[in-house]
Amino acid sequence: MILKNGSKGKEVKELQRFLDIQADGIFGPGTERHVKKWQANNNLVVDGIVGSATWDAMGLATTDDSEKIYETEEGLIINKSYLPKGEYLKGPTKKEFLFLHHTAGWNNPYRTIEHWGRDTRGRVATEFCIGGQSIKGNDDMYDGEVVQAFPEGGYGWHLGKNGSQYMHNHSVGIEVNNFGYLTKGGYKKKVNGKRVWVEKDSNSFYTYAGTRADESQIVECSFKGYDYWHKYSDAQIESLRLLILHIADRDGIDVRVGLPTLIKTQGVKAFDWNPDAYYGKVKGLWTHTNTKKGKFDMFPQQELLDMLTSL
Repeated sequence: MILKNGSKGKEVKELQRFLDIQADGIFGPGTERHVKKWQANNNLVVDGIVGSATWDAMGLATTDDSEKIYETEEGLIINKSYLPKGEYLKGPTKKEFLFLHHTAGWNNPYRTIEHWGRDTRGRVATEFCIGGQSIKGNDDMYDGEVVQAFPEGGYGWHLGKNGSQYMHNHSVGIEVNNFGYLTKGGYKKKVNGKRVWVEKDSNSFYTYAGTRADESQIVECSFKGYDYWHKYSDAQIESLRLLILHIADRDGIDVRVGLPTLIKTQGVKAFDWNPDAYYGKVKGLWTHTNTKKGKFDMFPQQELLDMLTSL
């Protein structure tokens, strides 16, 4: 399919979401300008026309619109925005673990997947990404939107160095778009290899990148030395619940085992590093904090705890 100035429809909306611009489904001069900019940044012919080469580079190419979106038995809508070939590892492999992450970044899941495609570390990705609300509180376009980054059975590197290489290709990963911890009055910036405190408004909260958080996006939660976090939205938690149930049914993973079981007896401490998760001894549902001590994803927001223990 070729899109250009004057095109309209669902495909244009998908393109606009990928470009992180207003998704009105109308390909006008503004969309054309953003397409040209993206083409230039990705060493493509700069003509403002979205043909097969541009679709492929964006990882959005499919042959039929019905293949781009599907609905699970649980009623969850999943959008496909596959990484380019070579940017994920092909399956099929039997899945025995499900790991939860958050991105430590902005709310657009399509941009997250695009970033993975350009990651120089190679094949860093999770199968699914769930969009969220902007940390600035001014954009909920992607809130709760689920996007699949590569086909069922494939895998990407999403656990870092852990005790079991086996878990990478035998696990499913989910990323939730979220900035993570917030600090009051400023943030720490890396200067000449050192973390230096940057003073800002004493009554405001900031991400690690220095973006001011809107009050609607802040939640209190004492975890790993931080008391304030970018809130997981209600839509994200509901989409996450439905996606977990879908993966459990699809891959035969018992998602009640692991983190959900520990929450019932340990509460917030269930999110600490755990040897059963690190070495892959207990198959089930875990989060990145369970396998790596220096990670913050995901944090134990009360609504997340309630959802996980209800599975």
